Amino acid sequence: MSARIVLLVTSPRLPAGLLTAAAWDVVRRHPVLTGAESELVTAVRQAGADVTVVDGSATQPLLDAAAHGTVVWLAGPAGDEALARELGLRLAREPGLAEMELMYGSWDPPGARLLDAVAVLDRLASPGGDPWKRAQTHRSLAGYLLEESYEAYDAIIADDTDALREELGDVLLQVVLHARLAEELPEGERWTIDDVAGGLVDKMIRRNPHVFAGLEAGSLEEITENWERIKKVEKARDSVLDGIALSQPALALATQILDRAARAGLTVVLPSPEVQPDEETRLGASLLAAVAAAREANLDPEKALRHTTLTTADAIRASEPKP
Repeated sequence: MSARIVLLVTSPRLPAGLLTAAAWDVVRRHPVLTGAESELVTAVRQAGADVTVVDGSATQPLLDAAAHGTVVWLAGPAGDEALARELGLRLAREPGLAEMELMYGSWDPPGARLLDAVAVLDRLASPGGDPWKRAQTHRSLAGYLLEESYEAYDAIIADDTDALREELGDVLLQVVLHARLAEELPEGERWTIDDVAGGLVDKMIRRNPHVFAGLEAGSLEEITENWERIKKVEKARDSVLDGIALSQPALALATQILDRAARAGLTVVLPSPEVQPDEETRLGASLLAAVAAAREANLDPEKALRHTTLTTADAIRASEPKP
């Protein structure tokens, strides 16, 4: 009978007991050792397996058990990498002592680390967590959501994908924290991160019938038009301008309003700067006319002004006296 040690690694993010058929076979047929009690240990015992908890170093107990055949080590949530290294070094020094095999009883599905993000934010926003986060409200966090979104935008413009990954994490933090705070709302007003994700999933399925309902895709323009039609039915809006974010920068706001009107086939009469009663409204009318002209030229006025402003900033820095 060959000595064999099976290191059984499972995902800590899945419900206890969700194991592959091969993993269930090995824990039912052979003795199982582990480092601590856990929900997974309980589930394995309830399935009829013999599980022993080992105090201290498990290397020798595993080798002793393997002398009688196959033994399984049920790894903890962190995977017990230190034990695996120790066993590997011991077996390398003493060839023939036993064979070691790594088996995955379950593994993280895509997006599993999102569960970690939810758990961490729940801990921080719960009693005994971070006082600052517990003191926040949706309104107090509003500026941070904008700030993190702008930083993600900067990373995109800079083509810095490493920075973008980090900045999107900061945006995600805001999303998860807002959802966690919503759990503290009065009864009837509460919602959770699952409500946020569920609403997103339902919306994407409804608005992409060419993917989920067998509708013929057509051109990109047809897909966009279909999206807008479905959105209009969902929102039951009174105006083509309903739903525009009014707090966005003024140039972007003006562009989006003119875009919406154009898509609806509406003629927009721009205010004339000459007939405005004061300097501020004259300036506003002139800027709106510039936005309209940019649209006609297929230019993004927000992007254009940002580029010129940053170029000017570089020139200012270059002209500053050097220390």
